[in-house]
Amino acid sequence: MSQRAVFKAYRQHQPTFLPPSLEDLIPPGHLVRVVSKAIDEMDLRRLEESYVGGGASSYHPVMLLKVMVYCYTQRVYSSRRIAKAIRENTHCMWLAGGNQPDFRTINRFRSSRLKRTLDQVYAAMVQMLVDAGLIHLEDCFVDGTKIEANANKYSFVWKKAVEKNKTKVQKKIKELLKHIEKVQQEEDEQYGDRDLEEVGEDTTLTPEMIRERMKKLNEKLRKQQPPKDKKCSRALAKVQKTLEEDCLVRLERYEQYQKILAGRNSFSKTDPDATFMRMKDDHMRNGQLKPGYNVQLATERRYVLHVSIHQRSTDTTTLKDHLEGLERVTGRWPKRYIADAGYGSLENYRYLEAKNIEAYVKYNSFDKERTRAYRNNHFDPERFAYDPACDQFTCPGGRLITFAGLNTRRSANGYLSVGRVYRAEDCSGCPVRNDCCPSPYNRRFEINHDLVRFKAQVRERLNSPLGIELRRRRMTEPETVFAQTKHNRGFQRFLLRGKDKVRTEYGLLALAHNLNNLANDPRRPARFA
Repeated sequence: MSQRAVFKAYRQHQPTFLPPSLEDLIPPGHLVRVVSKAIDEMDLRRLEESYVGGGASSYHPVMLLKVMVYCYTQRVYSSRRIAKAIRENTHCMWLAGGNQPDFRTINRFRSSRLKRTLDQVYAAMVQMLVDAGLIHLEDCFVDGTKIEANANKYSFVWKKAVEKNKTKVQKKIKELLKHIEKVQQEEDEQYGDRDLEEVGEDTTLTPEMIRERMKKLNEKLRKQQPPKDKKCSRALAKVQKTLEEDCLVRLERYEQYQKILAGRNSFSKTDPDATFMRMKDDHMRNGQLKPGYNVQLATERRYVLHVSIHQRSTDTTTLKDHLEGLERVTGRWPKRYIADAGYGSLENYRYLEAKNIEAYVKYNSFDKERTRAYRNNHFDPERFAYDPACDQFTCPGGRLITFAGLNTRRSANGYLSVGRVYRAEDCSGCPVRNDCCPSPYNRRFEINHDLVRFKAQVRERLNSPLGIELRRRRMTEPETVFAQTKHNRGFQRFLLRGKDKVRTEYGLLALAHNLNNLANDPRRPARFA
């Protein structure tokens, strides 16, 4: 005999004597409570002081910050979706305290108010983590990643193309100006003292120079009323129209492009601050160059200490600006700087030494030196016997290699480094020539003694017990943050445009990451529960 099914009571429209409290619907220790209590502990006076008095009352910035940070932890990034969550999500309703700002208010707060005070907000969060004993600001683990910009991938402008087209336009302008001179001379030989100046082949024309010449031409034509030769006048008018409506417009556009490039190789017309870079895991997954930004993170114990946005794809050029930004946020320099070989350069080593920061930064051949093939290779110039008094090397074959000159290099940041070039006097008849110098010429190489010294220091540090421990930690510090933000939170592409707005957007994401870490950290103080 089968038993009858029994269901729990279901009365959808049953009235209640008292409305339910949102406080009772959120369990203790929930992430939303951690976010609220952590932000309450931050010193956000600078954010509040960014508002001016007068007019209608504004939504409280602390409330807006809480809602946005919590939404970022839940993979909600759009201002419209955040506004919807405030109306429908219990946790966001509790954070908002009954307020319902629309998406325009949220967007203005994120792209304007928070953009100007992000450093102060982030400094307050870092100080809160320091006071809680979760970080100590001694070890700084740094790494970078590329994230796509909110820009059309076909709206590219390349530096080489701009320079090439600008040269063509300038050449065409010079030809037209010479044609004008020729027509003027044929029309009237009385203008022996020509008003229009000769344009040399090497002259770099600017829009201001073209306008000045057009002004002189117009004045000259007005003096010739009525024109002596109507055919020549029509030809001059046609040339003048080409100069003003075609060549001058293009020249101004190319000069504006060069100002936007400002040392970069490319930019996007949709987002001029974005540079075309090669992405490892772009949303189209085809390996094409796409407009994006180079995001640099400094972490400690998987908490993000600082975020900086860069327009160049190489990590080597970002170290100085990133560290200076970290000092502005934290108020101090780190004791140790840990990074991979992408940051190892003479410029960076010197900068870290000047700031009394211990560099645990690999150079490009560090891993190669650990291989058996390298240990058995005795023909590396850095392993040759060196006599500093005579400034000469002795190769394994016993031949002298003496100083031959200097070679100056300039980095992308404009940093000058001077390498010393050495050349062997005579390699003929050397028994190890085939292994040392297989070319028909004598052995020649370039070396920078400062870089060799820094490599020795870094090698000793990285191979010490502390260095081995820091190298092991480095693989799980910034990489974990990138994995969390890119994959777990699905942040593969920026929503805002412009370098400052992009930094604000990723700064909010870093705030959300830190507070999510705080909620799951077993060392978390009890007051955040």
